[in-house]
Parts: sequence; structure tokens; C-alpha cells
Amino acid sequence: MLARFLVDHGLRVSQARNGVEMFEVSANARIDMIILDIMMPGEDGLSLCRRMRAESAVPIILLTAMNADTDRIIGLEIGADDYVVKPFNPRELLARIRAVTRRMMAGSTIPQHRGSATYEFEGWVLDANRRTLVSPGGALTDLTSGEFDLLLAFLEHPQRALNRDQLLDLAHGRSSQAYDRSIDVQISRLRRKIEANPQSPVFIKTVRNEGYFFTATVTASPMAGDER
Repeated sequence: MLARFLVDHGLRVSQARNGVEMFEVSANARIDMIILDIMMPGEDGLSLCRRMRAESAVPIILLTAMNADTDRIIGLEIGADDYVVKPFNPRELLARIRAVTRRMMAGSTIPQHRGSATYEFEGWVLDANRRTLVSPGGALTDLTSGEFDLLLAFLEHPQRALNRDQLLDLAHGRSSQAYDRSIDVQISRLRRKIEANPQSPVFIKTVRNEGYFFTATVTASPMAGDER
């Protein structure tokens, strides 16, 4: 029923009954987003989300009957981009799909208000146009769309304390689906990817009663044709 609803609203939908079928579909078709139920036969959705996130940055929206904040945080912690609690109106899910898609599409081109294409800090290179992050050793670092947008917000406003509301505005455009504690989860995940010791971060510092502070010096290179 949900697949028919989404198709009726212009989406192409592939269905999978379990994790095995999900990985088969993703290997043989272009998948732009995964809507993943947590409760299913065999391997559960949280485990599948963790496995998928380890090898792909495709956006993932979890569907679950669990409504506790801790369950929502666990879902975000393992890499989900959004979280919808059952029972839900299919139109709510459609709205969330479109919101995540807008964030992805916004990142596929350089936003007009952003004047730089690449940012460098301590050997790391982020390309805002290609939406890639390369480590000092030259390795491509996988980031979810939310993690990328959050890091870009920090690089555009380095050495400045930013509270959760400011980060939500900068990274997500204050989407109705985002909530302030999700920033904490994404920062925790981002630290694990760019910090030598996530438990003692060097780049992203927590500032008590203020928010977060990106400490590194950032060098920004302008877009082609936008040199000033």
C-alpha cells in the first residue's frame, strides 16, 4: 500500500522483503533513498542500516513503532538520516522523503550564497561541489548528507561558537523534520570520522552553554568564475 502511494506521487519504488533482497536490489539498481522498517523477519532494520551505512552514503529513513528518544537517537547514531514513528500518515513520510531529497539536491550544485568550492583544514579537503571529503592521507571519507552539511557549516564559520539552533539553520535550513538533539548525534558521528581521538576532539570542541566551536584554520578556495 505504501509503495503504491509513493508511486502515485511520482516516485520509482523497488521493494524488498528482507535484508538479503535489499542488498540485491541496491546492487542492481540505482537507489536514491532507502525507507527501512526496523521490525522485519531475520536481520532487523537497525543492523541493516549499520551495514548499509558502512558501504554507502545513500539516505536512509527508518520506520519504527518505537517512540522513545533513546530509540530515535540510536537510529541516528548508526547513520539514519531521518526517523518516522508508526502509525504515520503516508503524506508525512512523503514530506520527509522530499525534505531529505531537497537537502541532497541542494548539495549537488553549489548554493548561490556560498562563494567557495573547496575548504582545506589540517590536510583535509572538502569539495562543496562534488560533496566529497578527502583525508590528509588521500582517502575518500564517507559522510552522510547530514554529516556533510554539518561539516560544511563549520568550515564556513570556523573559530566561532555556534549553538544548536544556528547549526540547524546552517546545515538543514531549519527543516521541520530536524530537531536540536540530532545535531549532537551527528557531531558525535562526524568526530569519529575526522578526529584522531573522538573522545578528546581537536577540531570540534564543545563550548559549555554555547554550543560547538570549530578550532582549525580553514582555507577556502572560490568557485571558478567567482574569484575576487
